[in-house]
Order: sequence, then C-alpha cells, then structure tokens
Amino acid sequence: MKLIQRLSAQSGAGRSLPSTCKYFSTTSRVTNVAEATPSTSNETASSIASLKGPTAVVLLNMGGPSTLPEVGDFLYRLFSDKDIIPLGRFQEPLARFITYRRTPKITQSYKEIGGGSPIRKWSEYQAKKACELLDKVRPASAPHKPYVAFRYANPLTPELFENLKRDGIKRAIAFSQYPQYSCATTGSSINELSRLSKEYDPNNEIEWSLIDRWPTHPGFVEAVSERIQAALQKLPAEVRSEAVLLFSAHSLPMDVVNRGDPYPAEVAATVWAVMQNLGLSNPYRLTWQSQVGPKAWLGPQTADAVKTLDLREDCKGIVLIPIAFTSDHIETSHELDIEIIGEVKNPEKIVRAESLNGSDTFTKAMADIVVNHLNDYDQKRSTSALNAVKFVRCPMCTSDRCGPSRDLFEAHNKQ
Repeated sequence: MKLIQRLSAQSGAGRSLPSTCKYFSTTSRVTNVAEATPSTSNETASSIASLKGPTAVVLLNMGGPSTLPEVGDFLYRLFSDKDIIPLGRFQEPLARFITYRRTPKITQSYKEIGGGSPIRKWSEYQAKKACELLDKVRPASAPHKPYVAFRYANPLTPELFENLKRDGIKRAIAFSQYPQYSCATTGSSINELSRLSKEYDPNNEIEWSLIDRWPTHPGFVEAVSERIQAALQKLPAEVRSEAVLLFSAHSLPMDVVNRGDPYPAEVAATVWAVMQNLGLSNPYRLTWQSQVGPKAWLGPQTADAVKTLDLREDCKGIVLIPIAFTSDHIETSHELDIEIIGEVKNPEKIVRAESLNGSDTFTKAMADIVVNHLNDYDQKRSTSALNAVKFVRCPMCTSDRCGPSRDLFEAHNKQ
C-alpha cells in the first residue's frame, strides 16, 4: 500500500509528522488535498482574520535560461553568487572571465535540449496547479496567487517584488523548490530575497513566512516512487526486480559539507524514504553529479557509477533517478540524458525516471506542504509563539549574509 494511503488509514485526518518548515512549525499533519473539503481545511485558520488572502505562493529556484540569448546573463549571475561559488575579492572579474569562456559551450548544450531550459515552464505550471488546489482546500487564505522567483534567470527576484506590489500582496510564502536544504541553493535564494526586500519593501508591508525544506514529505516521496515504477516498466520484465536504482543529486564541494551543510543528510533521507515506500524492492545507491573544478566534491560521481555498472555483467538494468530536482533542466535533460546515458556502451540497459514536471501527485504534495505550513504558522502567530523559534546556522558558517537574511522572516514577529 502506498505510503500516503497508509498514513491516512492510520490516523483518519492524519498523524503528526516532522515539520516541513524550519522556522515556524514544530509538527504538521498530512492532509489529503485531493479529498479535503473547504470547511475542514478552513477550521484551523478561520480565527486568524488578520491574515486573510490574497496569499502569494512564491516558488524559489535557481532557474535557467529560457532562450539561448539569455545564457550569458544566466552564467554571469551564477558565477557572481558568493553563496554558491565564492571567488574572494576577484569575484566580479573572474565571473566575467568564466562567463566569457563557458558561454559558447553552455549555449550549445541548451541548443541540444531544444533551445532553452524548461524549468520556467514547469515551475509556473506547478505553482498554478498548487494554488488552484489551495483555493479549494483552504479558502481562509484564498485567493492563493502563484509566483516564481529565480536566482539566476528570468523571472528574477526584483520582478517578483514589482509583481507583488502591483497585486497588492500583504502576505507571502517563500516556498523553496529545493526539497533538501543547502546554503548554496535555498540559502542563496533566501539571502537574495532578504537583500532585495530592504530595497523594494523597506517598511515590511509584506509579511513573509518560509518553507525551506521538505525532504521526506509523503506526497513528494510518493510522486518520486511513481516515476520510478513507471521507469522500471520500460525495462524487460525479467530484469526489473534486479535493476539498480541509481539516485542522482547535485554534488557539493567538501569544504561546504564540512561547514555543516545539511544537504547530504537530507538527500540521503529522501532516498531512504523513497526506498521504504517501494518496499526496498531493488538494489540502490546514491550518487552525485555536476562537479566542476579541482576541489574535492561529494562522491561517487554519477557518471563514473553509470559507466562502471554499465560494463558489469551482473548489472542487468539501471534506473537513473534525479532526486534533488523537481523539474527538468540542463542537469537532467543534457547531463543525464545526453552526456551520461548517451555515452555508455550499453544504453539499452539504462532508463531515466521522468522528473516530477506535471505530476498531479507532486502538485497535490506542494499544496499539502503549504496547507500544513499555513496552519502551523497561523496557530503560532495567534499565540505569539513565533518569537520562540530560532534559526540555527551551520556550525562552521563564516558567511556575513546568512544571519541578517533571516530578519525578513522575523520582522513582523518583533512588531
């Protein structure tokens, strides 16, 4: 029986689960978004009249160039980000130089996957579908309005603030689309959001709250499991139960890991939750992709693992699973599909699990995560409990940006 069904059967309305929001909740309930009625979902939030809608649901992600002419600007913003690629006092000139050198090659890669990244299309689709569900199951905070804010590509965060102001938004949820938290991804998006809020919303007219991770949410786990099961069906029946499930996540430099970044542990938690949901049906491993430069990175590398398994006679099939991405982009459509699968000797042995993209199960999970977050946030806000929740930085963090950026989510608590 599927995990999300088991949870509902055990508890009726749902049992307490670990929080999906680090800052504002301690427990949350699994909501069957597909079956919830407005009266049921409205019960918790109805008493918080001051936080009625519209509610902005802002999906945060790194983004990708939608067209080939955008590639250069995308790369420059990426290499200029001190949170993901720290280059010291020469950050700006080195960012320009690296962009100049890499733009032709990266442009060709985007050309080979159709002329641009599909991440904006899928992000806007997912945000729209999730908000449609939220309007039905939580009318107290409706209408829920979808927005996308990318870190390095259009639509950028300044455009987000302009749109929020245009639409008269006073309440917004920053919803990270990185299921597992890392300072280099979610952390960077939060830092940018906080920095620009001081410019575009200096009086804190928008009340922000944050969903910064959800690595083991049952709906997310179920959506990934469905993609794996569909991929296994593409292999010959006699090898399906023996196929190796190879989960692939974007790697991190080891100096970032050694600061105490929680990303590796949270990715591993996702993998284990998925495997439990599948009943540990297949052998599996977690690998890491997209390493660049001479530094030591998390390993083993996905490309090396695939090449090795491809040549082993005892490995009859491989399912390659992007586990830290919620939609297709260059790391899936080019790196996995073309650079890795396309260059092995036995490509017929390998299938890639589809990214979550248009999965109805995933958009229901997104809505459930937001419902849980809003219920927890509103309850704590009504009892002034938000002030008791503190942010914990990585043990060896040396950034001068991480601490102050969290002020954005505490501003209304201090008023």
